[in-house]
This record gives sequence, C-alpha cells and structure tokens, in this order.
Amino acid sequence: MGAATTALSSDVTEVRRQKLAMLREKVGDVYPAHFHRTLTNAELAEKYAEIEPDVETGDTVTVAGRVYSSRNSGMFMDIHDASGKVQIFSHKDTTPQEARDLLPMIDIGDIIGVTGKVRRTKRGELTINAEEITMLTKSLLPMPEKWSGISDIEIRYRKRHLDILSNEESKLRFQQRSKIISGIRRFMEEEAFLEVETPMLQTVYGGATADPFKTFHNTLKQDMYLRIAPELFLKRTLVSGLSDKVFEINRNFRNEGVSTRHNPEFTMLECYWAYADYEDIMGLVERMFETLAIAIHGTTELEFQGKTISFKGPFKRVPMPDAVKEATGIDFLAIKTDEEARAAAKAAGFEVEKDWTWGECLAFIFEEKVEATLIQPSHVTHFPKDISPFAKEVPGEPRLVERFESYCNAWEVGNAFSELNDPEEQRRRMVEQLEQAHARGEKDKQLDDEFLDAIDQGMPPAGGLGIGVDRLVMLLTNAPSIRDVILFPARRQKTD
Repeated sequence: MGAATTALSSDVTEVRRQKLAMLREKVGDVYPAHFHRTLTNAELAEKYAEIEPDVETGDTVTVAGRVYSSRNSGMFMDIHDASGKVQIFSHKDTTPQEARDLLPMIDIGDIIGVTGKVRRTKRGELTINAEEITMLTKSLLPMPEKWSGISDIEIRYRKRHLDILSNEESKLRFQQRSKIISGIRRFMEEEAFLEVETPMLQTVYGGATADPFKTFHNTLKQDMYLRIAPELFLKRTLVSGLSDKVFEINRNFRNEGVSTRHNPEFTMLECYWAYADYEDIMGLVERMFETLAIAIHGTTELEFQGKTISFKGPFKRVPMPDAVKEATGIDFLAIKTDEEARAAAKAAGFEVEKDWTWGECLAFIFEEKVEATLIQPSHVTHFPKDISPFAKEVPGEPRLVERFESYCNAWEVGNAFSELNDPEEQRRRMVEQLEQAHARGEKDKQLDDEFLDAIDQGMPPAGGLGIGVDRLVMLLTNAPSIRDVILFPARRQKTD
C-alpha cells in the first residue's frame, strides 16, 4: 500500500499529520471544495427501509459523513452525518484497490464521501458496498470516546463541538431547541402576532431592573447599552398602530449572576396584545406550552428530572395573597400597614428588612414558602403593586395589580401584565423608579423620554408577556442546567 506502510510516530496528533501528508501525496486535495451526495443518511434509511436482509438493490448512491467507528482494518466503517449513520463495507470483491489503499490513512473523526451499491446485511444492517472513497476532511485531533462522551463539564461547555460529536443526547437537545424556537414563532404567527425587531444597542436601557452591559459607539461618540429587555420599543410599536399584536424572539443581556437557571445572555419571547388583558395572556401561555409539548414529545405529559409534568391547560391559577395564606396562615389582605406586615412576618419566623413595604413582605414570604411547591405549571396572579410598577391595579384592591407569573418546576418561566397605559401615571412611576435606582448607586440609569413621548401619543390597553425561552427549553428537553441548552455559554477566559 505504498506510503501508508511508512513508520509512523507514536504521538497521536503527529500520526494524523503524517497521514495527512501521505494523503496529499496520494490524492492531492484532501479538503476538496466540491462533493455532492445524493442522499442524507436519514433519507437513505427511509428510502430503503423495506429491503430484506441479505439483499443488494443494485442502486448506486453517494453519501458522506464523519467516521465514528472502524473495524477489521477499515473493512467496516460507520459514518454519521447530522441525520444518522450508515455502514460502509470495503472489500476486494466490490471495492477497487485504489479506494482500499486509502483505508490505512483514514482515522476515526475523518470526513469521507462514499459511492457504492446499497444492500442490507444478513444481520439487517443497511450498508453501502464502497466503489469510490473520497477524503473530504482529515481530522488532526482524536475524537472523544463515543459511548461515554465528555465527563468534564467545563470541557463540555467550552468545547461544545466535542460534546455534540460524542453525545447523542446533547445533539438531540440542540436540535429540539431549534424546533422549539421555530414552534414558538409559528404559534405566534398563527395567533396573528406580527414579528418585529427592535434595537439591541440602546442609548437608554429599560424595560426591566437589571445591570446592563455597557459599550461605546465610535461613530456617534456616545455610550450605549446592550438591551436588558425590548419592552419599551415594543410598546412604541403598539402605539404606532403597525399591528394590534406584536412579538419578538430576542436576545437580552443582563450583567448579573450565573447559575443553573441564569445566564447573562439569554433568549426571551416578548409580546404585546392590544385590547387584551392579563387573563387573555394566561390563555395564550397555556395554548403555547401545550402546542410545544406536543410538537416535541407528541403528548402534553413530559418527564423532567424524575418528575412527570403536564402541560395540558388550563393551568392552576392562584392569587399571591391566597397562596401565602394557605402556606403560612398569614392573611395579608387583612393587614393594613407596612409596619403590621413586617410584624406579622417576624412573628411567623421570617427575617425582613426594617424598611420593607407590605408588598415586599408578601413577595418575600411567597418566594420562601410557596415557589418551591409550584411543580406543575401554575399562574400566580395579583402581585403587589410595590414590586410591579408598570401593571394596572386590580379593581377594588389598589395594593395589587393585574400581573401573573407562570411557574413550573418551582421556576418562573413567564411574566405578564395588564399593561399600564395612563401616560401621567406611567411617568410618575418611572420617575419614582429612577430615583430608587439612583439611590442604589445606579448612576447610568436615565429616564426614557422617547418612550414617554410615545405613550403621550396614546397606547391602547394591552396585555404584555415575557417568557424565558432558555428555561422553557430546559423543561421540554429535560436539561438540569441552562448551560446545557445554550450552545456556547460564556466561560471565564483560560489564563494558562
């Protein structure tokens, strides 16, 4: 076999480089620009699904993929493309010597193209009898072990390409993520929402309370911020009359902590629906979750980390004061003042700050005693106005607002309001929020006068919604960490 018999180095990477040199000498271009397959591996499997064992079709096909296993000195190889695998058989009775001379120079991880006849072996394996073998990409690094994958979590996240190459579960999860996002888009369009795009670079950051990422615009010569939310631009779109229903699947950036449920760069669905309220939005969320569960699993029942979760609507709906009363016996609706609320919380064993308001005490106890119990999808409604400055009041109870958060597996996955559209009240609350931010030391925080000018023009009553897409993907794909559903999560730069 000529050059292939040359003594090779004991270093794995160097061996591959030596084989690359041999291949260049033997075939010339080892990374050709043009190669056309006739079928993907999945299409091949579907087309020839009915072939009986020990039958050759006589059909000639061309496939391509990465070599994942090699047996009997390359006589049998499994090659994988993104859709699946096929077995390649190279034998002197069917494969020309020129093609067989390549076998010693092909390593696990190389990408090859194969032309040959389709058959099914006696054991039932769909196989191609190779007549031509084309080297398409020589891999210079060894593959991770296919069956055990990458056990080091840091390497899995830092070198995601290796994780997907060696882990079918990870590969499937990211394929499902793509399907979920396209499913969200299709669902929203079928609900007559118009997709829009709003700026990620903003001169004034707002729409949520979070620390922003700051940058500088060289041409405009001014500081700018990566958006923490698209809310204020989407509401301006609603003012414009472009559509009564708008949505954006958006990337947001919050310069804050990292955990199994938080990532500074994340994906959200945010939408606004004119002439609707938070109850209409609850129904929208339920229809969406049910639709996505069926699209991914074929059922509304799914397994998440040992728990069975049902995405079949309607979901449980409970006002926050009722949930806290059931869990602790404290009836916040019977408490009149901030002082009484703090005293009741302390009497029940909760440590609260000396300046907390009635609503802050209620929300804190909810987080401490109720959140962890919300395993099945649930809507928690009637939030305190103290912590929800941009939602409309509940009629007859001015301390509460028409807001809900959707929970599942004890996580918040959605947040929605009957949106405040009174321009004077909106300005008053935003000024108050700005003063609070400055008191906390957030000196970059500014009043969004362009948004307030748009609201003065008149925004219709509307329901608004934000859904954390990454957390939803976690639930639908049984992923324990948000970094398992983000292809390339940010990592601390290596210093060695």
